[in-house]
Amino acid sequence: MRRVLLFLFLCVMGIRTLFAQDPARFFNQSDLVISGVYYYPEHWDESQWERDLKQIKDLGFDFVHYAEFAWAQTEPSEGVYDFGWLDRAVDIAARNGLKVIMCTSTATPPVWLVRQHPDVLLEHENGTKSDHGSRQHPSIYNNYYRTYSLKMIDRLAEHFGTDARIMGWQLDNEPRPTRDYGADAQQRFRNWLQKKYANINALNQAWGTAFWSQTYANFEQINIPRVSQQFMNTHQILDYNRFTTDEISNYLDEQAIAIRKYAKNGQWITTNYIPDYGSGHLRKSDALDFHTYTRYMVFGDNYGVGRKGYRLGPVERIAKANDFFRTIDGLYGVMELQPGQVNWGRINPQPLPGAVRLWLWHTFAGGSRLVCTYRYRQPIYGTELYHYGIVGPDGVTPTPGGLEYAKFMQEIKEIRTKYRKNAANPAPYEHRRTAMLLNHENEWEMEKNKQTTEWNTENHVDKYYSALKNFGAPVDFIDERNDFSKYRVVVAPAYEMVDAALVQRWKQYVEQGGNMVLTCRSGHKNRNGQLFETPFAASIAPLIGAKIDFYDLLLPQTPDNVLFEQQKYPWTSWGEILIPDKETETWASYLGDFYEGRPAITFRRLGKGSVTYIGVDSQNGQLEKATLAKLYARLNIPLLDLPAGLHIEYRDGFGIAVNYADKSHTLPLPNGTQYLIGGKEIPCAGVSVWLE
Repeated sequence: MRRVLLFLFLCVMGIRTLFAQDPARFFNQSDLVISGVYYYPEHWDESQWERDLKQIKDLGFDFVHYAEFAWAQTEPSEGVYDFGWLDRAVDIAARNGLKVIMCTSTATPPVWLVRQHPDVLLEHENGTKSDHGSRQHPSIYNNYYRTYSLKMIDRLAEHFGTDARIMGWQLDNEPRPTRDYGADAQQRFRNWLQKKYANINALNQAWGTAFWSQTYANFEQINIPRVSQQFMNTHQILDYNRFTTDEISNYLDEQAIAIRKYAKNGQWITTNYIPDYGSGHLRKSDALDFHTYTRYMVFGDNYGVGRKGYRLGPVERIAKANDFFRTIDGLYGVMELQPGQVNWGRINPQPLPGAVRLWLWHTFAGGSRLVCTYRYRQPIYGTELYHYGIVGPDGVTPTPGGLEYAKFMQEIKEIRTKYRKNAANPAPYEHRRTAMLLNHENEWEMEKNKQTTEWNTENHVDKYYSALKNFGAPVDFIDERNDFSKYRVVVAPAYEMVDAALVQRWKQYVEQGGNMVLTCRSGHKNRNGQLFETPFAASIAPLIGAKIDFYDLLLPQTPDNVLFEQQKYPWTSWGEILIPDKETETWASYLGDFYEGRPAITFRRLGKGSVTYIGVDSQNGQLEKATLAKLYARLNIPLLDLPAGLHIEYRDGFGIAVNYADKSHTLPLPNGTQYLIGGKEIPCAGVSVWLE
């Protein structure tokens, strides 16, 4: 079994090795980070291009971002390509000392394409189709669109792939799985199922189709599940989510392979993902060189620290994206970072003065190698009229966010002079490094089978993540392809679907000295989303040293408490009543109901390591934080106790602190620390940078 698992692991990793290049070679480490901006030459009179690109360089930017939505301009009619205007825009950028990111514009096909081939448009569940005049309205499941768009990309890559002024490529725009009910999409889903399952009987077993007379005689009888139809087969929905994830990931890989036939001179390939952590496509496109994300912090949701926290956003929003994307390839970039007010939010307030600079430093703190903002000029027509840019609608006057970008880029230029090759992070900081093991399929399954309106999978994960960041711990989000042994502590929140091989890997990790934290809803189901034909969660009972007797779900108006270290912590959403083995310690117990005094949290030693099982989801995350603090104390791992909104990170020999709180804080640093930016007292929206 071990040899089979090793072979499969090497096969998966071999795909990455076949296509992707070492991403570190694309960047000069001593640059620390490079900065860029979206510019749309096709939106402006060509007489203004020279002025605009010169000012972009004068503000301090290193690169510009072209052609993301320009398919109609690069191919004005079928088979007729016009790259002349784009050549001129690249010439002007280069003349002003700017590199270029070139984009594939597959999110916005030209009108001639959709009119000649209306089947390329997304078909909705009710049979209506999307239409021209928007973006992301074509269907990647449509065979003609898939083939024709790759033909366009081939021509674009042939033209620019040998151009040394093009430093890299962005694929599509914020790609993510979509639903399409067109004929090609239906057939591709059936083909995907036929490839996955040896025969229709295997599918019937995996989907449990004996329930409600759902049995299929052949694959052609299967349709894409309907959103509007209540009680659709949950196992079918799970496979459909897997299918859509594979489709968008494979489409991006096909684009990357097409470009790589021509790409020379160190051109890299990436795309700009929205950090939707419940979407598995974020980690599946193996042909990318590295991953980048987009982040908007202020768009009208009332969250953050304090009454006006919505002007900064929550500190975890950038931090979590940093920690998630960095561990995929070892480095990452930020392709869209908000420059000011946006136009698409529920309410679109002004960010707090200093917020844009704060966000820039925060992306840097997590290890980003490039940061880019959307966009240079505020548009004067189109859907995004009120979306701020680096300059306003006159095309020349910097916005407040534009000035903060300029300040950040000047500060980066100054700290580059202090860069020391091979500088190490502080030992206590690295000693706290923790892995969070995620599998998006668990979120799919739990959100489909919540059992209570009080349950929210992402909020559950964030209770552990926020606690670790308050401890000053560097966090790496990992998946099952990663080596657990690199980490002293691995937290696997609500890991519902497991198999014997994974549980065995957890056991070996612990026996060899690792410390595993598992939480409620773990080990309930197999990989098809079916309960095991065993006592409840028996698959993990030998590992955690406890059985799960039953679980309870409380009404929101009648919360109960868990008693931990003589403190009470409220809960409503999910609580598992545990039966610990004799050698297993009980750390917390329930109060307030018929199972009062029964265990809620357990701890046991196993081999050289330990397993902590937190069988309850608290209301505010304080119980989870207290439990982790007790575990780290047992392991002699030193922790900080940072106030809400304050984060501290280290990279390249620099310490960076960012403050999203609504008041000033004093950094827990020794006197004599050499500050390069800011100081020991860090105000609201403040940044401090020091030499370590």
